[in-house]
Amino acid sequence: MDALSGQRPLGRIPVTNVTPLVEGGDFPLKAVVGEQIPVTATVFREGHDAVNANAVLTDPCGGEHVVSLVCTNAGLNLWEATIEADRVGSWSYRIEGWSDPYGTWEHDATIKVEAGVDVDLMLEEGARVLERALQVENRPESAQRMLGDAIQALRDESRPAAARLAAGAAPEVAQELRTRPLREHVSPTPDYPWLVERQLALYGAWYEFFPRSEGCYYDEAKGEWVTGTLRTAAQRLPAIAHMGFDVIYLTPVHPIGTINRKGPNNSLDAGPKDPGSPYAIGSKDGGHDAIEPTLGTFEDFDFFVAQAHRVGLEVALDIALQCAPDHPWVTSHPQWFTTRADGTIAHAENPPKKYQDIYPVNFDNDPAGIYAEVRRVIQVWIDHGVKIFRVDNPHTKPVEFWQWLISDVAQSHPDVIWLAEAFTQPAMMATLGKVGFQQSYTYYAWRNQRQELEEYMEELSLQSADYMRPSFWPTTHDILTPYMQYGGPAAWKVRAALAATLVPTYGIYAGYEMLEAVPRPGVEEQIDNEKYEFKNRRWEDYEPGGAKAGQLWMADYLRTLNEIRKAHPALHWLRNWRRQGADDENVMCFSKRHVDGGRDDTIIVVANVDPHTTRETWVHLDMPELGLGPNDSFVAKDLITGASWQWGQHNFVRVGRDAEPVHIIHVRRF
Repeated sequence: MDALSGQRPLGRIPVTNVTPLVEGGDFPLKAVVGEQIPVTATVFREGHDAVNANAVLTDPCGGEHVVSLVCTNAGLNLWEATIEADRVGSWSYRIEGWSDPYGTWEHDATIKVEAGVDVDLMLEEGARVLERALQVENRPESAQRMLGDAIQALRDESRPAAARLAAGAAPEVAQELRTRPLREHVSPTPDYPWLVERQLALYGAWYEFFPRSEGCYYDEAKGEWVTGTLRTAAQRLPAIAHMGFDVIYLTPVHPIGTINRKGPNNSLDAGPKDPGSPYAIGSKDGGHDAIEPTLGTFEDFDFFVAQAHRVGLEVALDIALQCAPDHPWVTSHPQWFTTRADGTIAHAENPPKKYQDIYPVNFDNDPAGIYAEVRRVIQVWIDHGVKIFRVDNPHTKPVEFWQWLISDVAQSHPDVIWLAEAFTQPAMMATLGKVGFQQSYTYYAWRNQRQELEEYMEELSLQSADYMRPSFWPTTHDILTPYMQYGGPAAWKVRAALAATLVPTYGIYAGYEMLEAVPRPGVEEQIDNEKYEFKNRRWEDYEPGGAKAGQLWMADYLRTLNEIRKAHPALHWLRNWRRQGADDENVMCFSKRHVDGGRDDTIIVVANVDPHTTRETWVHLDMPELGLGPNDSFVAKDLITGASWQWGQHNFVRVGRDAEPVHIIHVRRF
């Protein structure tokens, strides 16, 4: 940066408009191993001499990897390439523009020699350019001999001029000069940060449950509930793994407060046997670094984590930085909370909701002490095998706190993943992603119409993919939208299928298998909400021979979705989402394509977003986006039903209540 003007020196060959950059390079570009990232830049110079460009990728060990850019729009001086990283860590990338003497000579010599202008002069200048090219480091001996032969041919006056020119501009010479070019006036941009993480930071299927509900039952003789434990919850893990999920997400497992404990459906009159909300954290039994005694001990928690790993699941733990009135922090650090004018501590509110059982932490009071204590708590759970944290309401805490915490944890545990449960304004959601959260809840639950879904996906896949990774959840323990309440089985299939295919990471809340769709009056959440009471779903009733065997059961559908996701790399990525056309405004059609080496994997999804009707319409495909010509045809294999059709650019579809509401189609090329 020039100290006087405040401008970045451009260098001899200007490079501008570099993308992707996050806040001009103030925050790192995000990617996972193997993620293909398009980079672009404007590269130009004065006059008519040729320019060229490349990207330089610097890996975590300091090694440099060069990727050539290609000019895709000469009139706009637009250069493009695709970059990817092969290992996790802190990378950087820069774009270099440079003068291309060989490209200049080859262009000018072709014109002049063919026109008979300055023939001998142009051929001699070509020989001198190649002589300079011989000095480029690391050029193999075989390439040096080839260039030497070209130099000799350029100066061989016994040969026709056209033959001499052809020797200097031969394809093998041009290829060698592309691979190891002669570069002059190299003008680099700054090095921009690029954080590369493990693939689970982008791609994975989550399953949420409340540990106390797994294995709970009502004791008729005693007239009271018996809680599930971490040990009984572990018995559910094989079934979750069988459905194809990658992450088991636990709501808080800490001691639950007794003061102002909430009863069923958020009532204020909890009975002596009501378990309370696990989000009202802390009691005489401990705080965020302890386990609710009715769930078990740390030995039981370690057993749960080990069982999860045994069946191929990672454990995600809910982190809610808030306290019940009897949390140990309230006594030991009362300054960490907000004291009102009447001397009481302010409880949490999200009008019109009130949370009398929760005290928010005030991060402006003793931030150093709060930061250190939270960091200690996080380490406790990392030491017990947790590498994923779902953070409750991060938007109600200072952004600078999350920036510090995530960065500090990453220094010693770079594989830790943070999911932001931030249903809030776009600026906050975006900034939480920029400062470190690997994943974010989104507005997906409320985007139900085709147009709003398509607009949202264009935002997520094109505008914010460099810093924010969306996680789509059709329902959560806090959210049951009218679409899900009244849409019936078609709605539950559509929303699961879209969540699983639109973005790489999606999640399912326990009970989805049995379409739990009854709301608490006046709010968009479940009646008899699991946050405030036990819920025995009696999974065994749906097994063969069980009382509910044969009833509608979404577990098999979820398993099919996850099997499709695992089998098709096109569904592992976000940036490759492309809108396709359909005549009916209620039918959404999109594609995802991933090419890696010799494998070309393409998926087309057709979904009827109106769960109340069956729709018949035509879909219209952008064939080049699928890697096909406009007149090509292909076998369209529906991965949901197994049916196959021969498709082309325009195709008739029928989707809805009395048919499958979603087609997930694999493109099989002839």
